[in-house]
Amino acid sequence: MNEINHKTVFVLDHTPYFGISCESPIDCDFIKSKVAVPPISKSLWTCAVEASVEYCRIAYDLFPVGKLIRFVVSDTAAHIVNTWNTNTQSLTHILNAMSMVGVPPRQTQASDYSVIHGLRAAIEALAEPTEFQKEQLAVHAKSDCFKLVNRGRVICITSARDDASMKSLEDIFRTVLVQQNAISAGHKEYINIDQCHLVIINLYPANMESMVSNRALIEISPILLSEIHSNKANTISNKLTHLILPHFDLASTTVTGIPMKEEQNASSSANYDVEIFHGRTAHSVFLGTELVLPHSLKDGSDYETVTLKWCTPRSCGSSEMQPCLAQCRVTPVDVTSRPSSCLINFLLSGRSVLLEMPKKSGGKITSHLLSAHGGEIFIHSLNTARSCLEDPPSISEGGGGRVTDYRIKDFGALMQQHRLVPLKPLPERQPDEHLQKMRGRLARNSRYWPLTLGRTVLYNVRHFVEPLLLLTQKPELSEEEKMLCLKSIYNLSQLEERQEVLALPNMGHRLKGNKKEEQYRLLWSELETIVNCNGASPAHKAIVGCIRECRRMYPSADGADPYDKTHGGTAEGGVAAAAAAAAAADAHRASVIRATTDSPMSPPHSMGGSTGAAGASGGATAGGGSSGGTGGGTGADATSSSSGTSVTLAVGSGGVSVGLLGARGTMGSGKKGFGSGGRSLLDVLASTERAISQKRIDFSGRLCTPSGQVAKLYSHVGAKDADGGGGAQGRPADVK
Repeated sequence: MNEINHKTVFVLDHTPYFGISCESPIDCDFIKSKVAVPPISKSLWTCAVEASVEYCRIAYDLFPVGKLIRFVVSDTAAHIVNTWNTNTQSLTHILNAMSMVGVPPRQTQASDYSVIHGLRAAIEALAEPTEFQKEQLAVHAKSDCFKLVNRGRVICITSARDDASMKSLEDIFRTVLVQQNAISAGHKEYINIDQCHLVIINLYPANMESMVSNRALIEISPILLSEIHSNKANTISNKLTHLILPHFDLASTTVTGIPMKEEQNASSSANYDVEIFHGRTAHSVFLGTELVLPHSLKDGSDYETVTLKWCTPRSCGSSEMQPCLAQCRVTPVDVTSRPSSCLINFLLSGRSVLLEMPKKSGGKITSHLLSAHGGEIFIHSLNTARSCLEDPPSISEGGGGRVTDYRIKDFGALMQQHRLVPLKPLPERQPDEHLQKMRGRLARNSRYWPLTLGRTVLYNVRHFVEPLLLLTQKPELSEEEKMLCLKSIYNLSQLEERQEVLALPNMGHRLKGNKKEEQYRLLWSELETIVNCNGASPAHKAIVGCIRECRRMYPSADGADPYDKTHGGTAEGGVAAAAAAAAAADAHRASVIRATTDSPMSPPHSMGGSTGAAGASGGATAGGGSSGGTGGGTGADATSSSSGTSVTLAVGSGGVSVGLLGARGTMGSGKKGFGSGGRSLLDVLASTERAISQKRIDFSGRLCTPSGQVAKLYSHVGAKDADGGGGAQGRPADVK
């Protein structure tokens, strides 16, 4: 879809009523004479023509190409002043045509004078395609998805009796607009009007009161917007000057404090102000910064202007060039005034002027530059922050303060991977098709992207998983690429099996004592997050499943399985499942674990070498749930059978019991369950026993008290006093 909104049509009322005086005498400095000079006033027609031509001058100055304006004069018929052809889009052509039209006729008996003739011609003019629109239609003639959105504006300067007359005029305009769209559907020389903006200006003499009320912009129909302004003839110039700002997205700037020599006395100078119009971008680029735009309401008008102070002018040499954020053409509002003429001539002579504006923190800053290029004057919005042409700042001077471990090389690689190059537009190619694809790819690949090396484990050991990080960024993976990623995961699991310490920088609060278990836990979690963010293809899902299996085989530092925690399981259940997946282990390894992990202050354990001890310690199997033991503790019992070998693992409050129920067990099946290079049953039991031994033993009174009853503190003291037969018995304290 291509939106076009570059067409404006002026409809000027040329009826006899517009030949009357505006009743606003012109101040003329005549030589004193005894003969009385009558007051001279402009007619309504002269005021309308001058204001509309000034509207065109501003538009043509700021937009040499692209903005087209047509004029239609309406009396007994519609008179076309110019066309959409660029040869007729000039002030010279318009003024010559207006001189041929002449002043409105005097009052006659004819009753067919009406502005409606001009409105019909204006709607027909909007339906005519411009040269640019014809080129667009020719380029996309074979494209079915292309739609040319034709929008335009009609400014009608007329005079009405009351609001009812204005309402009737709008209804007629809406009816003609619908009829024209119906005609355009069957004619190739016309195009459909998708939206029309109607601006009606009611003009009346200065000594009269109007019965027409002002009305803001409203929606008459889905394709018609309308607004009404009622103005005295001597103020229509200010009204059109105000309306052109929103019509072409312009802004006003008043340059204040311009030193100029007095015309009468060349030895003295005075300060003058000059108002200029330009694109709104020159001001909007500063929104959200510390700069405060000094807005003020212009005297005699109802629009705001930004006041900037004149600075010492400079030559426009290469040494004075400054980086800018935006540049826009400028044009003076009062082009005939002496201060405006002096400023324009000064800038066209090759000089440049800096403009100041205040800051929030106090003081002033040079924010804009006025300079001429190729005979046209521009306003430049200067970059008030650090310039990109200066030396690059130290990383410690940025927003991170003293942070020095930013992933600068990785960020450069990320920009290289998502670099765009311009492509020649083709009819069969959707506009911005590749741009949308790149946006989606960039959002996917940057969904998880730590800024510093201190906040990541994976990118500090990326040499172990480099193929995985690169290949998973693709939306689809081949079978060979998937096997290469799985190989990287298995290699990483062998590192954890050998308990190799990862060489990491200071991780701050993320690691607790830089334990190996904590390092690998964060590493697996980060790896799973990245693969999940990069894609959702079957190959990506298989890689994520492999990572989760490796995380399941290697519990975290506290003996719990982080994957099972996220899936509603328990730590004991995860250990039991891991032990059940192992093939077999020697019966005396339990005692070895006990001998290598205990200390003289270790609590007593119910470690046994028979299945009977295991059965007495817990009462839950791998295939069922868990139940409370008779000893007051809870546990889990896992039973696994492989190749005729059965291993029973019981985890209770006192310790771990292992029993060997078969004699034909080998370690081959256990390695198969844990993957290539997986942990043995000895490692699983050692980590589990170590985690349990670090837990504090519960109070013996609570352990011996049946569930639901209150445990007595120092119960043996009361028993000794009762046996002695004397002494007062203290009331024992109840402890829950």
